[in-house]
Amino acid sequence: MISLKKYLDSANAGLSPEQAGLLSAVIAAYGTALVQMGNCSVNACPGLGTTLSEALSEVARALSVEMEREQLEASSGETQKRLEQWGLDAARHYQLKSDEVKQLLLAMLRTADGVGARDVRCAGQIHDVTEQLMAVASLDDLTQIRASIESSAAILRSSIKRMTDEGKAAVDQLRKQVTTYETKLEEAEQMAMRDGLTAVRNRLCLEKLIERQITAGEPFCVAVIDIDGFKQVNDRHGHLAGDELLKQFAGELVSASRSTDVVGRWGGDEFLLLFNGPVDNAATQVERLEKWICGNYTLQTGAGPVVLSVHASIGLAEHRPNEAMKALLARADEQMYSKKPAGSHR
Repeated sequence: MISLKKYLDSANAGLSPEQAGLLSAVIAAYGTALVQMGNCSVNACPGLGTTLSEALSEVARALSVEMEREQLEASSGETQKRLEQWGLDAARHYQLKSDEVKQLLLAMLRTADGVGARDVRCAGQIHDVTEQLMAVASLDDLTQIRASIESSAAILRSSIKRMTDEGKAAVDQLRKQVTTYETKLEEAEQMAMRDGLTAVRNRLCLEKLIERQITAGEPFCVAVIDIDGFKQVNDRHGHLAGDELLKQFAGELVSASRSTDVVGRWGGDEFLLLFNGPVDNAATQVERLEKWICGNYTLQTGAGPVVLSVHASIGLAEHRPNEAMKALLARADEQMYSKKPAGSHR
């Protein structure tokens, strides 16, 4: 940042070609660092990292050699605020999760403690019954013997019934609490695997699913989908309109996909689809998807509704035996770019 400010301060005096080239390289490196920082935040805290990653990518896209010093300082300040807020949010997120686990352990401890106290009380009652039965041996009156035995049996039945009822109630209560916490943890896990903007699977989830498919050894395909000219949507209509387009586009992808297909957002305006089975079946589905998702989208902007004609390029690749995920995605990505029309910024 110091180097950037130094060159920007001297911009009015004119930069030599060497300085201009160095400035361009430094700005590009700064932008790349911001993007990678965002990717790391997704890995560190998937439930919160997507929002930060998108914000840092937005800052990186806005960087330019023509920026004034004030613009760069404002960009630096905004980035610092977002990083500080993300740190606080991530700490709060993990604190809440640890509190839920602690509450579950305390509930189990209280139940165990209650069972122990109950067993001690019942053991005392049974001991009293035993003493009473032993005293029967010294009785001579059969009436007294019978009454004593009946009384002891009633006490014994009552103790056993109370033990059974209290045990069942304690177990039912513990089961209910465990179910509640399991539901909360499952919801948190689901949130961590979803993209914060579009609600489809996020990159971390997609990577796990791909690795699982590779390990299973069953045939599957990956499709990479990229919206053509998406940057121009942000530049002309603003980032809110761009976000709205991404949400609508993701919704159309989900609507057109089968229940066995997995739809996810890889990052930016790039989406991924996972298909079970060989490439022939997947290719048929991709053709159907392309007709469905390409067309007019109506976006709400500050200047009113805008209708955009949207096209997307799709690359499809079938997993090969012993192929790593990176190589598989590279093939799908290469095919996707080969299908992009020249000057695809629509």
